[in-house]
Amino acid sequence: MRFFKDAHFEFLPKRRKAYVVSAAALAIGFAAMLFNIATLGSFLDYGVDFTGGTLVQVQFEGEVTAGDVRAALGGAQAPAITRFGAENEFTIRAPLPEDTADLDVVARGIRAQLDASGLGAYQVVRTEVVGPKIGEELTTQAALAILFSFLLTLLYIAFRFEFRFGLASILATAHDILITLGFLALFRVEISLPTVAAILTVVGYSLNDTIVVFDRIRENLNKKGGRREDPIKLTDRSINEVLPRTVLTSMTTLAVLCSLLILGGAVIRDFTIVLILGVVIGTYSSIFVASPALIEIQQRWVKTDKPKKKSGRPTAEKTAIPV
Repeated sequence: MRFFKDAHFEFLPKRRKAYVVSAAALAIGFAAMLFNIATLGSFLDYGVDFTGGTLVQVQFEGEVTAGDVRAALGGAQAPAITRFGAENEFTIRAPLPEDTADLDVVARGIRAQLDASGLGAYQVVRTEVVGPKIGEELTTQAALAILFSFLLTLLYIAFRFEFRFGLASILATAHDILITLGFLALFRVEISLPTVAAILTVVGYSLNDTIVVFDRIRENLNKKGGRREDPIKLTDRSINEVLPRTVLTSMTTLAVLCSLLILGGAVIRDFTIVLILGVVIGTYSSIFVASPALIEIQQRWVKTDKPKKKSGRPTAEKTAIPV
């Protein structure tokens, strides 16, 4: 059984509505980033990997609330405490003291305070310590990784297809990343190294989906009479021809990711959420962003040769008749 076997959906005539949806999603994301700058000091909720500091994950044997842990660690002066995974399990994130050479000093202090708190037995699940200099380097390297992926993608697609195809794919990929970052800012998902890896995976998935559509457009263009066909109709037909592959690939990928989200636990939750967002947005953008961008670029900046009209006999030039 093949889904959408003889699909004839009109996607390109509805691209204006898709522009409105994308603009609204981007506006919400940018608003969330501005709100985070005002409240957090940064447009995303960066984790210890980027800000530097100490993260201690603890699990208590008895019933303990986040308020109890906060009171044990100093009340109003306590570091950031969030519930993580199962009940009675928390993450404690604290900055490192300035000009300290002992990176484990904060973790030891947290354990000492918990030992003296009377909250009962607990287990330290993990401890992460990142210096501020390393955090700055990781931030720079993550930004460079995304920038280089854009550049290499543009070069590859421009060589494999045409420059306009590469430019359209870059616009669609930038659209996907910005909307994904907007959702992360809106729901304040912590940005860690696994989250960056998920964003780079989203870049690859989105580009792969876009290239499949562009490859079919190129095939139809190279067929007899393809260059003379209306670009909007040809692009719509190309999208419909690969629609079964696009939808089924996205559905099977989402099925796996949803299983990971439910069964994988809190450790890979943020990573899975970013991938789910990326698959949905990437599938949407390959149809409603990349293909319309290709049409807009062609109509505005690419000169096309109009076919010459054939005539059976030369037309006589009109001459003025003297009176």
